[in-house]
Amino acid sequence: MLKTGQNISQKQSLHQKLSPQQIQFVKMLQLPSIALEQRVKEEMEMNPVLEEADTLIEDSVPDSEEEWERSDEIDEKESKTDPVDQNSEIDWDSFAQNTEYDGVNYSSSNYNEDWKDLPDPYHASFLEELEDQVQLMDLSDEEVLIADQILGSLDEDGYFRRDINAVVDNIAFNHGVLVDEESVNSVRKRIQKLDPIGIASVDLRDCLICQVKNFVADDEVKNLALKILESEWDAFEKKHFEKLKNRLDINDEDLKVVFELIKGLNPRPGAVSNPATAGQQYIEPDFEVYFEPDDSESQNEGEFIIRLNQRNSPPLRISSEYREMWENLKKKKNDGGSGQAKKFIKEKVESAQWFIDSIKQRQNTLMKIMKMIVSLQNNFFKYGEGLKPMILKDIADKIEMDISTVSRVVNGKYVQTNFGVYELKYFFSEGLETDSGEDVSSRVVKNLLRTIIEEEDKSKPLSDKALTEILKKEGYRVARRTVSKYRENLQIPVARLRKQII
Repeated sequence: MLKTGQNISQKQSLHQKLSPQQIQFVKMLQLPSIALEQRVKEEMEMNPVLEEADTLIEDSVPDSEEEWERSDEIDEKESKTDPVDQNSEIDWDSFAQNTEYDGVNYSSSNYNEDWKDLPDPYHASFLEELEDQVQLMDLSDEEVLIADQILGSLDEDGYFRRDINAVVDNIAFNHGVLVDEESVNSVRKRIQKLDPIGIASVDLRDCLICQVKNFVADDEVKNLALKILESEWDAFEKKHFEKLKNRLDINDEDLKVVFELIKGLNPRPGAVSNPATAGQQYIEPDFEVYFEPDDSESQNEGEFIIRLNQRNSPPLRISSEYREMWENLKKKKNDGGSGQAKKFIKEKVESAQWFIDSIKQRQNTLMKIMKMIVSLQNNFFKYGEGLKPMILKDIADKIEMDISTVSRVVNGKYVQTNFGVYELKYFFSEGLETDSGEDVSSRVVKNLLRTIIEEEDKSKPLSDKALTEILKKEGYRVARRTVSKYRENLQIPVARLRKQII
């Protein structure tokens, strides 16, 4: 029998919530140096109390390891002071030692600020260039509508994978014009001949056939290439060269000429470089790490120079004008107007203080993690080789931080070394044990695997099983499925697809 009614019960549970300061710090921590610049600008626009400092005091900036440790101790002491929001009034004297962030350029590279704010010249987009070419075609009004639908349906690779019936229905519904599938396909084939050749193809095979018809001048080579693409596509795609030679009655030399020709065609006509975005996607290292040997004969003795790039983050402080404004408001009677002004300034000062503290804490956390990475991978930063197995937990345990904090710092951050620019994630990898019992990084095995594949006989590529045997002879204990996983991580195809005509 069902019972109905209402019951009152109590349940005790424990929840952990992040404070606004912690949330702000987490967000600041995961920003790379380029994104930090925009974040600082946004905060300065929203908070009038926050301003850029007029001068930079180079000597006050911690650079060596001892100075950074002293800076960490100071920050720990300052973090134990009462939060601003617990005080009824703002103690400006207490802010004197903790309201400025020394956003000094830690990078030795020069940066030309004069070029920074120059606007980029306008460049037509890829779609606009196609539309300009379509306007030069002799099209009827109906064909213009079809062309517009086709261009608007292209994917990122430049293919037209939309159902033709959908184009017909869309034109009839939105424009009241009846067109048939044949007309749509006819316009699409004409667009295929625009620059780049093969645009608006329905698939890779269609794209390659279009390019062969319009690119190749040698009739004999063109006919053979078209015969392969149109009649023997499955064998060609799977690189069954013996089948192709038997079916087409050709020799190795003729097949190699056609194969190299088709391989040199553009499989993604829509994935062209766009001048409008060229130069905008670039990497600016967040750290600089160099090893400087001392004056002794041994090149192994010396010290690491670790710098944090803060060129995109200006020095910040709480405005002296608002401090003076606060002092004047305190002298006035606590009427409605002055009370509102006091509340406004107090809230903005708290927000500014939290923001400055978040940047300082971000700076210290990044340096602490980077120093530990250098400490554990010192051979690589000295010689450019010799990566050791290392996971996020190794760093987190040594610096007594949460793994999620280390992950946020590592993700999307880069370091400039004597041997190139590396993402911090590059230094983290699984470990493998060699026959001698030594632990090596999986990246070492991947690099060796890449080298073996590059040097293999391309007419008879090595299978994953053969690669496993070679690695075992080199002293690396790996399973075949591990080799397959590493090969896929390196974006290297299976042996059958690596086969070439020699």
